Amino acid sequence: MSGPLQRFRIIEHSAHVLELRMARPEKLNAMDQRWFRELTHVMGRFGVEDDVRAVVLTGEGRAFSAGGDIDMFHDLGGDADLVRPHLRRVYEAFHSVERCAVPVIAAVGGRAYGGGTELALACDMVLAGESARFSFKEANVGLQPGFGIVRGPQVIGPQWTSYLALTGRDLDPCQALACGLVQEVHPDDELLERALGLAGEIAAKPPLAVQVGKAFINRHTTAGFSESVEATALLFGTAQHAAAVAAFRQRAR
Repeated sequence: MSGPLQRFRIIEHSAHVLELRMARPEKLNAMDQRWFRELTHVMGRFGVEDDVRAVVLTGEGRAFSAGGDIDMFHDLGGDADLVRPHLRRVYEAFHSVERCAVPVIAAVGGRAYGGGTELALACDMVLAGESARFSFKEANVGLQPGFGIVRGPQVIGPQWTSYLALTGRDLDPCQALACGLVQEVHPDDELLERALGLAGEIAAKPPLAVQVGKAFINRHTTAGFSESVEATALLFGTAQHAAAVAAFRQRAR
């Protein structure tokens, strides 16, 4: 991928620890096509082209990420020839976090909705601020989180995944901690410092052992995603989805 990053900023905190910050605060770090391409690109570089040993993934502004950009859903419409490649691009981006050579720690403050929660599920560990809220909102627009409904049962179990995917309700940090989505909860003003401290602790370990551990833990994470692509693509073509997206965009004007 050529050109500078537009959806992310890379901030070096030490020789071995980087912060990857989503940098679209005016859109609550919503995910568009460029966002997915850039995430895949940078995750493939960390620990391969440099001496990075741990990455902290954060969001700029008042949200971690509000998920998929609703305008992108509108542009895709119900055309399966557009939807399938898009879904594969989405899954490839989230898989790139799982396959990244080094551990990725999510530092979640504010909203992590839809793809924001899916991104957290892809990370190796999640620290949350007291303002964090996790949710799958896709059912509200006639969809399901294709990555989340496969990865979710592996991380938080089928019942918690059902609770999120079928209701659209929010989880607060304490609920997220209880179900295993989050490993630590901190005051918002301490969140980044704590996440960077954890990254530094990991970076101080022998790097090959850490990389082998991560790779082995994530060895089965792609199972079930080809079926999810087809099921989710069908939902994009429904009248219910089209009507829900149109209503959402109308309210947003």
